[in-house]
Amino acid sequence: MKLQLGTALLAGSLVLLAGCAGTGIERDYVFDPALYARAIDQTSDHFPEIDPLYLSDEIKHWVEDRVGADPRSDKYLATVLQELLYDENRLNIRYSDEKTYTAVEVFHAGKGNCLSVMNLYVALARHVGIDASFQTIKEVPAWDRRSDLLVLSQHINVTGRIGPREYYVADFTPQIALQRNTEDVISDAAARALYFKNLGVEALVAGDTEQGLAYIKNALFINPENSEAWNNLGAVYLRLGDNLMAEFSFHFALETDSSNVNAMNNLTKYYRRQGDEARANRFERAAERLNKRNPYLVYDQGMDAYIEGDYETARTYFRRAIKLHRYDVEFHFALAEAHQRLGQPGLAEEARESAELLLASSADADQIRAHKLRFFDRNFWRVNRDSIFRPSSPGTIYVPGEGITPIFH
Repeated sequence: MKLQLGTALLAGSLVLLAGCAGTGIERDYVFDPALYARAIDQTSDHFPEIDPLYLSDEIKHWVEDRVGADPRSDKYLATVLQELLYDENRLNIRYSDEKTYTAVEVFHAGKGNCLSVMNLYVALARHVGIDASFQTIKEVPAWDRRSDLLVLSQHINVTGRIGPREYYVADFTPQIALQRNTEDVISDAAARALYFKNLGVEALVAGDTEQGLAYIKNALFINPENSEAWNNLGAVYLRLGDNLMAEFSFHFALETDSSNVNAMNNLTKYYRRQGDEARANRFERAAERLNKRNPYLVYDQGMDAYIEGDYETARTYFRRAIKLHRYDVEFHFALAEAHQRLGQPGLAEEARESAELLLASSADADQIRAHKLRFFDRNFWRVNRDSIFRPSSPGTIYVPGEGITPIFH
């Protein structure tokens, strides 16, 4: 299941959720407050009527009736909420990337992406008295194609304190046990900004550039530190033919996150179009240094080589992708095919066996992870974070040409 958190990229850009430090690239960039004022030109939230965490009286009564009036432990309540949301005899919520929903919309639709469902979980948890906060997972992206867009996903879940020493993590996916040390608790305001960033990308995918611009600007008004929203804003301005604002927005994306490879890719394309090869090459080299750490990009390069019939090069890329991220079954199957084409049936069988073992392991764990909920002691959390979390999928969209960045689905 591919989870999309929400970022859009315009044509041809490569997006990476890179958690590295800055690249030290010389950008020859001077901040212009007048352009910043054009980018964030509102003095209030333009969509105050939309509250992703609002619960109707109907939903409040629904959860109260099922939780009961007797005093219950927070651990019990957290477990019950998971059952209410995902059990096939309860709400039975299923994943859908059609659109990003509010809590009320998810409740009635019975489906939603990760951000949508976490809106409902947070709202319900707080209503029954549980501590609950949004938590983003910065991990390697999952790619998906929508017409001429390449969409990558970012992941989000919920965490909270349930005692003096104990915490929980509630997820919409059965991947919680394998997440890595990449989680980051965010404020409600930051989560609201992600919601509007998602709406902006969805509007762009639907071809409504004006509405997409409005949503993305609103996201930046709420959280001007959102680097991917700045990158998306630049892509929108580029579509609108406003090169000055596009260049500014891409640079400001790097101002807020110097490792934003999406913005680097967009600046590469932008300067190449302007005939400024020196600057284009500078950003391209910086992006390449980061892209080499993206297993999905490496895998994609391997697929390109495979399609061209260069099986030896494809094998090299597939091996590199596995070294970067050994839990992706597709990487192992692709390596098996490359070995087979190279006349290496023994190695092909080994690669297929590795893929089958991963599939079997995942299947065996489904029952264990059915509720997608984990509890942990605070001290254990500090020492053993890597064993608690597993890679989840982050998200971003590319449109051939320029790039927008991730959506939280």
